[in-house]
Amino acid sequence: MAAVRNLLATLACALAAPGADTFSEGLYPVLQKANCRACHVENGIAAATRLRFPPAGASAQAIEAFGRSLGALVDRAQPERSPLLLKPTNRDKHTGGALISPGSPEESALMGWVANLVRLPAGQTSPEMAGIHPEAGTPVVMRRLTHSQYNHTVRDLLGEQTNPASQFPQEDFVNGFKNQAEAQGIPTLLAEAYGAAAERLARNAFRGGDSNHLIPCKPAVPGCRLEFVKTFGLRAFRRPLLDKELQRYQKLFTQEKEFLRGAQLVVEAMLQSPNFLFRVERPSDPEWRAYETASRLSYFLWDTMPDADLFRKAAQGKLDSRDNIEEAARTMLTDGRAREAFDEFASQWLRFDRLAGMVKDRRLWPAFTPELAAAMTEETRLLLNDAVWNDRDFMTVFTAGYTFLNSDLASFYVLKGPAAEFEKSAYPADSERAGILGHGSFLAMTSKPADTSPTARGLFVREQFLCQHVPDPPPGTNSNLPALTEAQPQTNRQRLDVHLTRETCAGCHRLMDPIGFGFEKFDAAGVRREKLGLTFFPGRKDRKKEAVKVDLDLDTTGSIAGIANSDFSSPKQIGEILARTPQCQECVVRQLFRFAHGRQENAADRPVIQKTFERFRNSKFRVRELLLELASSYAGRG
Repeated sequence: MAAVRNLLATLACALAAPGADTFSEGLYPVLQKANCRACHVENGIAAATRLRFPPAGASAQAIEAFGRSLGALVDRAQPERSPLLLKPTNRDKHTGGALISPGSPEESALMGWVANLVRLPAGQTSPEMAGIHPEAGTPVVMRRLTHSQYNHTVRDLLGEQTNPASQFPQEDFVNGFKNQAEAQGIPTLLAEAYGAAAERLARNAFRGGDSNHLIPCKPAVPGCRLEFVKTFGLRAFRRPLLDKELQRYQKLFTQEKEFLRGAQLVVEAMLQSPNFLFRVERPSDPEWRAYETASRLSYFLWDTMPDADLFRKAAQGKLDSRDNIEEAARTMLTDGRAREAFDEFASQWLRFDRLAGMVKDRRLWPAFTPELAAAMTEETRLLLNDAVWNDRDFMTVFTAGYTFLNSDLASFYVLKGPAAEFEKSAYPADSERAGILGHGSFLAMTSKPADTSPTARGLFVREQFLCQHVPDPPPGTNSNLPALTEAQPQTNRQRLDVHLTRETCAGCHRLMDPIGFGFEKFDAAGVRREKLGLTFFPGRKDRKKEAVKVDLDLDTTGSIAGIANSDFSSPKQIGEILARTPQCQECVVRQLFRFAHGRQENAADRPVIQKTFERFRNSKFRVRELLLELASSYAGRG
């Protein structure tokens, strides 16, 4: 009661005092120092709350407007009950804990701003009157072909089946994907790889003559060189060539007397052009709009260049309306290339690359081989494909009581073997596995070589399935856990308690670790266990000693902070929670949006995402409808 009286007294003084300083000089630095921005931004853990910071680098006017908009978090009748005051001090339960200490100078600044907002007329503290409006997104005008798109494009352009880009320098993951425009430069090593590949591809294209039927006319016919430059250039640059480009490539062609050698020279040059390597978009030039629409559709839905039908529709003006675009997209989804494109999305979204390079302690899991890891990836890929292409409710990928096993996986999971390899198989009725969170692909990938990682598992759920970015730890943070010893064996829950006692760690680890604890019935390779089995192997000097094994009881209760009624203790239970949670449902939309646009969404994208989510939800979560809506808005830029 004394603390409440002190709060009321201090707040009364603030209300009686003259108006507080400007927000940018007063409370804003306090909130910045408390790292409130880390969660209260677009795609942050607290993005769904009423407190959302303006983007980094916002103008002083926008910051002041943001300060006034915080009036929505102030109780004018009872200022001491204002969420703006009670949440950051953790007087009302705050997921991030106490970020501002009661009685501190920072709390005084907070009270001063609450008092200032109480004094302002209500109309001046609403987001609309404060001048906060979604900031327009900057259109991406150049996007480099990803390695996957490069492979598929040279396959469809030249008939090349060798996947040359698989030998290129590895791509970086940004915002969860490899196709994000901000990371798509061409470093020196990649430029050299493009040059070598162009030379080899051009040579292969005409090895044994025109076996790939790239020449549209008889070489002896006058004008055939120009015709080749036009037709091949249209396909390579994914738009008609400009007059100056026609002249330049025709001149290059004539440097070789032999027709096929000249054609090879043109192909080699075009494959190194930015017009081939990049998807170039000119928003101010409507002349190429239809062709850019065709490319947007094909690279999103097929992961490759437009085909002859799309080029024809672009030339005939049949991609000029939303209805036309959706009609084209619906046809494209019946093509096998649509499955390839979705597989590429899924492999990046679920980070199959991590599993491909995963190593487990062979002393503990001798059966965990690269082949088994590949089978785990295939299991997950088949579950997703079954949901998407059989028009099932996509949220069943989190709850499915069945999976797709081969004999090695069934043996590893200790389940009944399938009648045929990777045939759809039901889990036993009492199984705690369900959906992708019960797959080895998730459980093994989010673990260490010899131990599980509740933190990594919780982080994956947050970022991949809830689209919530968990802030990085502060610089210099010691992330080491107490060492496991034979004299003092501990469970991961016991060892991770240290995160909750360190002020610099607790705020974020409360968001991750409790999720990961709910998966502890499954070990670092994805095998079901009743107890935590610790094995202490002898050191090099004690090789004659036998390994010591210790079994510990497991507390596998978990929860998702920020989601009501989210207690769980198995993949099956958390799968049911995620499947019915709007944040997870909308996250599927957001992940596909990022993959399509090559960037993270911003405030200006909310109407498109909301409309797409509504169509997805109203279709009972059919991914085809989600893809059609995204394709229509993305390709049409509407």
